[in-house]
Amino acid sequence: MSEFVTISTSGRAPVRELAVISGKGGTGKTSIVASFAALSRNSVLADCDVDAADLHLVLEPHVVRRNEFTGGNRARIKHGHCNACRKCEELCRFDAIFFDGPGNGLVEKTFRVDPIACEGCGVCAWFCAEQAIDFSPVVNGEWFISDTRCGPMVHARLGVAQENSGKLVSTVRTAAKRIAEERGLDLVIIDGSPGIGCPVIASITAAHLVLAVSEPTLSGLHDLERVAALTRHFRIPALVCINKWDLNPEICSRIEVWACEHGLGLAGRVRYDRAVTAAQVKGRAVVECQQNGCAEDIRSVWKNVAAHLQTNKTEDANLRIRMPDLRDSR
Repeated sequence: MSEFVTISTSGRAPVRELAVISGKGGTGKTSIVASFAALSRNSVLADCDVDAADLHLVLEPHVVRRNEFTGGNRARIKHGHCNACRKCEELCRFDAIFFDGPGNGLVEKTFRVDPIACEGCGVCAWFCAEQAIDFSPVVNGEWFISDTRCGPMVHARLGVAQENSGKLVSTVRTAAKRIAEERGLDLVIIDGSPGIGCPVIASITAAHLVLAVSEPTLSGLHDLERVAALTRHFRIPALVCINKWDLNPEICSRIEVWACEHGLGLAGRVRYDRAVTAAQVKGRAVVECQQNGCAEDIRSVWKNVAAHLQTNKTEDANLRIRMPDLRDSR
């Protein structure tokens, strides 16, 4: 009997995930995602820029399900149990504990925890001999499942000064992928956070393709270098789109040369066009409002991105898994 068995991965192809990110805010990333949403007919949208979500401003989602997000715990003084021993204040590294809480009959004043300054480490609760500190899960924000004119959308809102945005991003991505699988849709388009921090890592991990949106400036090149290092670390193929390229054609060309030298594909250029702002005022993506100008450029970029995703999809469909035939060991 043969040493290996060939197993075909026939059936529906796995859902693809396209993450659109940028090294900094303001490059036009979300505007391009909104246009991609309008151009795609088989996708779920995931707004993973949870610290400053704004994709909903263009897509006008109708919320069909609202969920609380709990990303960690927070300390709270139980004033009736506190004897003002000061241990919690001594141990707090974040200066989140203050001696101005209400009295309780034993002491005139007790301690309180500033909920914004508290980092949820739990050290104060662990060492409190009186068990006067409650350390319970706290609601850090909300995430939503919505319907839009461009298809289903998962988005979120992180509370003011709340932490664990990376965990919330993972929650949004997981829900979006589940909806795609349930509805038989082929693609999740992710509007990622800017930068290279934890929310960005959560946005791109295990994605099939990253589209990095840059601007034609030296700082844009620097930010692109950081993004490229991140995608290279996680071994995710990446394409580059240069937005508003005509504001500085020389730097645009320099960025494209650098991208090619470092193994990044070129998705295309998008010209500066005031029509983007005019469309946003109407609550629309620019490709929904005009055919020419930057809308034509974005359609070309989308065509290149879709072709790249389709190539990878075909490769996945042809995948064969070789594994030992365990029947020989009986």
